Order: sequence, then C-alpha cells, then structure tokens
Amino acid sequence: MTKTQLDIEDDRTDDGQSVTESQSLSSCPECDGQIVQDHEHGETTCDDCGLVLDEDSIDRGPEWRAFHSDENDEKSRVGAPTTQLMHDKGLSTTISWQDKDAYGQSVSGRKRARLQRLRTWDERFRTKDAHERNLKQALGEISRMASALDVPDPVRETAGAIYRRAVEEDLLPGRSIEGMATAALYAAARQHGTPRQLAEFAEVSRVAEIRIQRAYRYISRELGLEIEPADPLEYVPQFASALDVSDEAVRQARDLLTTAKAAGAHSGKSPAGLAAAALYAATHLTNEQLTQETVSNAAHVSRVTIRNRYQELLEVYAESGATRDDQACRIASGEGSDRWPSNGCDE
Repeated sequence: MTKTQLDIEDDRTDDGQSVTESQSLSSCPECDGQIVQDHEHGETTCDDCGLVLDEDSIDRGPEWRAFHSDENDEKSRVGAPTTQLMHDKGLSTTISWQDKDAYGQSVSGRKRARLQRLRTWDERFRTKDAHERNLKQALGEISRMASALDVPDPVRETAGAIYRRAVEEDLLPGRSIEGMATAALYAAARQHGTPRQLAEFAEVSRVAEIRIQRAYRYISRELGLEIEPADPLEYVPQFASALDVSDEAVRQARDLLTTAKAAGAHSGKSPAGLAAAALYAATHLTNEQLTQETVSNAAHVSRVTIRNRYQELLEVYAESGATRDDQACRIASGEGSDRWPSNGCDE
C-alpha cells in the first residue's frame, strides 16, 4: 500500500524536506510535476515548480572529467591506478609478506606454508620470461635510488617510462641494468627541471659515475630525449638547503647568477659549479663566511672550480652596468688585483 500525499507531508521534517521520501518519490508532492536530479549542485528538485526535495547529496561519480567517449574509456578504472614503476604496471595480485589473516591474527603453521607456496607461484607467474625479469630488477633499482635521493613521484614515473622505451628499442644488450636504470632516473630529473649532480646518483648506484654518464648519453641520443641544459638557478635551492644559508644569501646568489647569465658568462661552464660558487660568493657578501671546503662537500664540486667561478662571478657582477657593488670590488680585487680590469672599481 502506497502513501498518500497527506501521509508524505506528515512525514516531512521542519525544513520541508525528507531525504528518504524524496529519493523514493517519482513526482513532486506539491504539484505532481517531474522530479529531476541536479548532479552539479547536488540537489533533487521539481522541474515544474522548483521545489527542492533534497540537497547536499553525495557525488558518487568519478573524480575526473572526460570530454569524449575515448577519454572516458581510458580513465575508467577499477582498483588502484597503474604505475610505470612495476613491470606489470601494478595489474597483478600482491600477496603480503606478513603471515597474518584479515583480522591481524597470526596464522597457523600449516597456513603459513600454504601462503609461502602461493607467494612462490605468484612470483613465477609475474615474471614469466627474461624481459619481465629485466624490467622488475631495473624498476626496483629506480625505486630504491629515488627513495634514497628523495626524488618526487612524477620523476620516478618518468624514469620508469624512459627505461621501458629503452627496453622496447632494444638498447639493453651489452650494457648493465643498473647503469641504464640510473641514467634513466638522471634523465627524468633533468626533464622535470629538478636536476641533481651526477655524483649524487653515483653514490646511491652500484656502478661508477663514468658508466652512468656514458649510459645517459647513449639513452638521450638513441631515444631522442629533448633535454635542455640545466640552469644554474635550479641548483641554488638544494645547495642552499644543504648549507643552511640565510634567505639574504640566497637572493644575493640568484642576483649574481642572473647578472652572469645576462652577460653570457655562464656559457660552457658547469651549472652546478656556478651555483656553488654563487652561494660561496653570496655568503661572503652577507658576512656569513662559508669555507670553500664546506661548499665543496655539500655541492659535490671541487674547490678549484668554486675558486675560479667565484672570482669570475664577482668580476661580472661588479662590472655590470646595472649594479656597482663596492664590496664585490674589494673582495675580487683582494683575491688578485692584477686580474681586475680598469672599470671604475679603483676609483
């Protein structure tokens, strides 16, 4: 037996709405008009009189938008999203290493043996051939090194995609898996504008720095990776964080590098070396007085490079028409006045 209109009105709440009743109604209780669902505003309203029967409804749709049917099919999914950091892109079953049931209770010895047997067979089915075993080992190395270097997730995904392309292009024969995996991670960091020193990758890798450098050149050439030269300004935040310098010194270092780039003094020089030298010079201009050894250890740049680039940066900074810094003149002339040109600093 269905409720009449009077019964429905009696069941209403004080604000004139009843969520349960509005969900079961097929017509408006006021004018018998058609009820429509406004998913954009989360409301259930009457199409004729505009009566709001329900509001603040839960949106159970996807969190993404699709503008055509193909995009809708690509984005529709069930379960966790796919990832480039697993050889099967995360589409296989994962069995936990813990011998516990769904309630967190330890299982019996007989069930532990069965779980171990399941893990063994699962491992065999997930890596059926040498191609998948290669991918599994390499992507595991990428994840390990990325965690050690605290690399962002987008960089890790890009590194996995680069290594997959290298495997598809048959670039692996004759080269070590670790070297190619490290080179892929280094290339991904360069592509995302978060470059790291090659020496940092060599510290967490199992191969020498020269082999990583060769693998990187080979991958970038064969895959046609469009990687722009690193900007010295991109190294300043990480070096400044490692050295724990003041914000004033960071601004001064950026000013030194910007002036050097405008004058073309950065061409043909190591971006990391320029950034380290700029921070070293900036700390002297702000009276923080960091030593060359401290900067060298934090930036993985030799003291000779810091000393040479430091002198050049101060000279360009003092020579620039936009800035005339007497302290920079004094520091640079103190390092070697015979190298200092006659540009007004001695006036």
